[in-house]
Amino acid sequence: MITRRVLLSAAALTSLGGLAGLSGCSGGVEGTAPEASKPGEPVDVRYGDDDSQVAELHWPAGDGKVPVAVVIHGGFWMSGYGMELATPLAKDLATVGIAGYAIEYRRMGNGGGWPATFEDVASAIDALKDQPRADLDKVVAVGHSAGGHLAVWAVSRQGLPAGAPGASPAVVLAGAVSQAGVLDLVNAYDVQLGGDAIASFVGATPDEDPARYELASPYERLPLKVPVALVHGTRDGQVPLDQSRRYRAAAVKAGDEAKLTELPHIGHFELIDPYDQAWLTCRAETERLLGLT
Repeated sequence: MITRRVLLSAAALTSLGGLAGLSGCSGGVEGTAPEASKPGEPVDVRYGDDDSQVAELHWPAGDGKVPVAVVIHGGFWMSGYGMELATPLAKDLATVGIAGYAIEYRRMGNGGGWPATFEDVASAIDALKDQPRADLDKVVAVGHSAGGHLAVWAVSRQGLPAGAPGASPAVVLAGAVSQAGVLDLVNAYDVQLGGDAIASFVGATPDEDPARYELASPYERLPLKVPVALVHGTRDGQVPLDQSRRYRAAAVKAGDEAKLTELPHIGHFELIDPYDQAWLTCRAETERLLGLT
């Protein structure tokens, strides 16, 4: 565990509205669609009985084994936001030879929170062991906002104590790309990021159950001993850039590999627009972690 230090100075997380205009965000490649290499139809994966325990695998063209990127959507862990935010990115990854695995999970409002959300993300990832085309030595997670938290947490699973939600992974991730992720839950609670959303998600405050935060927060899991790429816009009005900056500083101090890419003049949602240069940066980091570049 890392000793707590300073608090974020940025404003609390605001509404997650504004998704409708993603393709017009600044910093994009106007009029340029992602490469079209005709991937096959997506494969539905069910890893549990709940309606939210589902995923879609978007395979690249061809028949051989391929690397996989687990795409985890954000939406502040709330049931009002779903896998449709991840699907365009999973489809785009398939055009460049990476299986895009968009996962759904139980969220607050439909049975999620601690420990259900963590168990679902772990189970969805472990379900890849039943996919013959998946190269299990080349699997990374890519997550946006709250999904960034879950992506980096998923990297930490191999270091979790026995019995903890998500411990003893069947599929070990080779890295994670955090797209403006909420990586320090204790700090996010301290500055009231999203009001009471952090305590509601974890089911307790840091003072009430510090041990739970040590299991749930990527910052507290350091060192992860797995590379993490952080991509964050300098004009992000939802998740403060300081979350990524502080995580990187702590990770480097702990001996981890953590690369931070700050995107000038970029906000929060450009990172999940497959037509925007901000997403292409995230995709390039995914390829790098998979050893493809």
